Amino acid sequence: MTALDRAISHPDPVKGLGRLSPMHGLDRRSVGFAEVLAQSVSAVAPSAAATTMPLFIAVIAGGASFWSLALAMGLALLIATTVNSFAKRIAATGSLYTFVAKTFGAGAGVVTGVGMLIGYGFIAMFALAGASYYLVILLGRVSPHLASSSAVAALIVGILAAVVLLVLARGIRLSTRVTLLVELVSVTIILILVGTLLAQVGPTMDWSALSLAGGTPTTLSVGAVVALTAFVGFESSATLGVEARKPYAAIPRAIVWTVIVSGGLYLLASFSQLVGFASLGQDIRASESPVNDLSAGFGLEWMGVLLDVSIAASFLACAIASTTALARVLFTMGREGLLPEAFGRAHARYRTPFTAVMVAVPVIAVVPIVAVVIGDGLWPAMQVLLVVAAGGYITSYILVCAAAPVFLKRIGEFTLWAGMRGVVTSVLLTGALVVYLVAEALSSRAAGVWMFGVVMLVGVTAYRLRVRRRPWLRETIGAWDEPSAGDVLGGAVSDVRRD
Repeated sequence: MTALDRAISHPDPVKGLGRLSPMHGLDRRSVGFAEVLAQSVSAVAPSAAATTMPLFIAVIAGGASFWSLALAMGLALLIATTVNSFAKRIAATGSLYTFVAKTFGAGAGVVTGVGMLIGYGFIAMFALAGASYYLVILLGRVSPHLASSSAVAALIVGILAAVVLLVLARGIRLSTRVTLLVELVSVTIILILVGTLLAQVGPTMDWSALSLAGGTPTTLSVGAVVALTAFVGFESSATLGVEARKPYAAIPRAIVWTVIVSGGLYLLASFSQLVGFASLGQDIRASESPVNDLSAGFGLEWMGVLLDVSIAASFLACAIASTTALARVLFTMGREGLLPEAFGRAHARYRTPFTAVMVAVPVIAVVPIVAVVIGDGLWPAMQVLLVVAAGGYITSYILVCAAAPVFLKRIGEFTLWAGMRGVVTSVLLTGALVVYLVAEALSSRAAGVWMFGVVMLVGVTAYRLRVRRRPWLRETIGAWDEPSAGDVLGGAVSDVRRD
């Protein structure tokens, strides 16, 4: 018998381990890299963003919108590589919330967590509304009367929410595979459209559409902040830290590749839309649905129908992925005691955060339904919901980027580049958040700014009230997937119980 055989058959005891991981109940180590990547990609919804964001950015940045997107992609890569300082070392369903709590303590962690709940929750609402909006457009091609009915739009939101609930309740492998398939099909359709448009433009391509003429440093920077909202959610695969088979390898790769792939698609789609409108002698800012108008302008009406289906599917995948991440942050908070204990329970058969899903999905559905019934329609509601979500995401990004250098210093792995990257990125993001909120507060979407502030204030206040009654929460916040006795050769359960 070799020394290795003896070590395996009679291992030395490893003491101090718990019987179960703090995140037990979830389907641990069950999803591979493809599913992990699908989670981040779907949360970003690249197909939907590629067809809608160029218009949003062009309204602000004008001809500089392509370069605003390029700047936003660079900033998103800085955030992604900074987040990976944690993702390579900590597997946690709480994601950024847990990372910041482990570094700065419970208070900063909760601010990050509330920001994440706002980001994932409101982007899921935005995505449900977006899927419904494009399905209504499709319905309008058949029956304009039904398409103008707010009741029909509300019904579609409800049906899509039921689909999200069913997929999420059945397990993480089903939800990630569904979103992966949907996004692959959607991205393929977008690439077909882009290729067809560029082929139609051909020799008449107007390269002046990429000129910075007419843009200013202010419009370029504000456009970049708006463009950054097209990338939010790229870090959501970190919430699968417990369920990923190789979390320390798969999640960091998924985070970075999501930014690269999505950013490349955005730049290509933005370029094709800008030169397409320029070739037609039109202004993209005068369009309400750029891809449909381009399809009609180049005699490709059939492509418009295919695009509406693709965009609706991409939005639905985004709703599934965002709710997946939202439920896992809620699960973590419930397991820690920050939320009621029920939120921390997993389904015995499907091993999903079932209670969190059952609570989250109805709330996500109700908001856009109410907005449709009492408001002006889905599109205005989507714009407001996006403002709220962006505020939550960027707040969380600021804190995790500020925490990264401190965390690395604490574990003895600090480098000058990592420190500079974290500090510079957090400073840039702070400025971006201020610029974004001020710009939106002066726009027709000002309600989103106030809603973000109110929800953030309510969340932080609720934490302070709860911790006043339960001071021990300051010590339990920041739970992650620690190894249990069954995970380690020779593992022995500790006699010390941690409450």
